[in-house]
Amino acid sequence: MSLFNRIKIQTPESVELEFTLAGVGGRAVALIIDYILLWTSLLLVLWFLIFVVSQISQWDALLSVDADVVQMWATAIIALVMFAIYIGYFIGFETAWYGQTPGKRYARIRVIRDDAQPVRVFQTTLRSLLRPVDDIFFLGFFCILLGKREKRIGDWLAGTVVVQTDPRTAGKDIKISETAKDVSPKLLEVMDFGLVTPDNFATVREYLKRRNGLTTKARKELSVNLARSLKENVRLETLPVEMTADTFLEAVYFAYQQKRR
Repeated sequence: MSLFNRIKIQTPESVELEFTLAGVGGRAVALIIDYILLWTSLLLVLWFLIFVVSQISQWDALLSVDADVVQMWATAIIALVMFAIYIGYFIGFETAWYGQTPGKRYARIRVIRDDAQPVRVFQTTLRSLLRPVDDIFFLGFFCILLGKREKRIGDWLAGTVVVQTDPRTAGKDIKISETAKDVSPKLLEVMDFGLVTPDNFATVREYLKRRNGLTTKARKELSVNLARSLKENVRLETLPVEMTADTFLEAVYFAYQQKRR
């Protein structure tokens, strides 16, 4: 019997994927690490800001500025900066690292949307803004503990869920066939990669990482649907050479990486 709950999520391509939920323990470990890093950063920034304000206050008399006014503005600015760092830490990392923070990466968990797509700025912002609410009286803890999908309030409103990183793919590089590498230059010539969004790329990457854990039927169905959807997004009517859906996705992934270098 598994100690972790598992959920099945229907992707936009109408393929059902199974994920293992992160659990309270994994999320607690991730949060402790993140809060250590966050509060260390906040204390360093606070110390720096207080030092700057103390230096400015020494010039009050020369600048003919009311000390109380300076103190009021300084307090407001410091509070705003600290709040921005507190909120921005989770928004920045979860957006840039596709649902992971340093703590989540260590705990091998990540945030994804309810449709199995990578989280973007909208979802990470909602989760981050509601984090203080979840922390009050451990509301988030009880929501995770009692809910079937282990969601805190921020997850419910943002439409996200926290899952474990697949141990079968964690730490492994994506294998690209030689055929896909040979085809990628031709795709660069005929495809408008400016139309490949970060979400498109992340979806292809997640498929390539997880495909070995799928059944043959699910893998074939998902690869064909992903390839068809991607071709429509980039307005690619015909392929430069005959290839399988898997090879096409590998070639797109490889070409996208080469183009970004």
